[in-house]
Amino acid sequence: MPVYLKFYFWLLLISGGVLTLERLLPRSRTQELLRPGFVQDLFWMIFNLQYASWMLAIAAVHTVAWFNRAFFHIGLPYPESLKLIAAWPLWLQFVTFFVLKDFLEWNIHRAFHLVPRLWEFHKLHHSAEHLDWAATFRAHWFELVVYKISIYLPLVILGVNETVIFWILVVSLTINELSHANLDFDYGWLRYVINSPRFHAWHHDFEMHGRGGQNFGVSFVLWDWLFRTAHAPQTAKRPAKFGFKDIHVYPKGIWHRLWHPFGPRRRPPR
Repeated sequence: MPVYLKFYFWLLLISGGVLTLERLLPRSRTQELLRPGFVQDLFWMIFNLQYASWMLAIAAVHTVAWFNRAFFHIGLPYPESLKLIAAWPLWLQFVTFFVLKDFLEWNIHRAFHLVPRLWEFHKLHHSAEHLDWAATFRAHWFELVVYKISIYLPLVILGVNETVIFWILVVSLTINELSHANLDFDYGWLRYVINSPRFHAWHHDFEMHGRGGQNFGVSFVLWDWLFRTAHAPQTAKRPAKFGFKDIHVYPKGIWHRLWHPFGPRRRPPR
């Protein structure tokens, strides 16, 4: 397989490129390369890309098997046999699945803010008090499971080409790392469509500006503008502080952060 078709090649290339931009055009010039929490974010990156990916592969197999059995019992075709858009041109598959995938992720992301039990898992991502490319990977493994399983069934039903899926992953990673980066720009008129460092910084604002938060877009932000969850003030380019209101009592260690969501329920921010 050519190196350009390997995900880790693009992970290193994109991360290195965004890191270079951060050093050349930083939003916060006082933020150091090895800022507090940087080493822990590297752990989350390795853990989520290795161990969590293994768990997701197992979960995906069981999920498809369960749906196959369920569809069989009610007399419907297996999800794997439908492949609704498999015959479409690759570019159309790319656009269709990318938009569908992102809309599902927007809804899931918002649910992680609104549902108290889910918010306890999502707190880990919002515990980043400094944003940069590495903060992208700070996430609880359970959150990844929910995202991937929710998206896997549409993927199976649509029958999207594997090459299309690969390039969607690469583009998604690029937008994700840029939107979390220590940078300050948007995309002009496309700021109403594509997530950017300036827009997503407000999602991590210490202060909430809507029910459960604001700016839930992952790759695309048009959902936030359509459903009125966008917050992009013209009076300030960035929040004064990142985090959430009870961050001072949130555990600092990796092990405690892994188990914290399974403890007593707490209310999400309002």
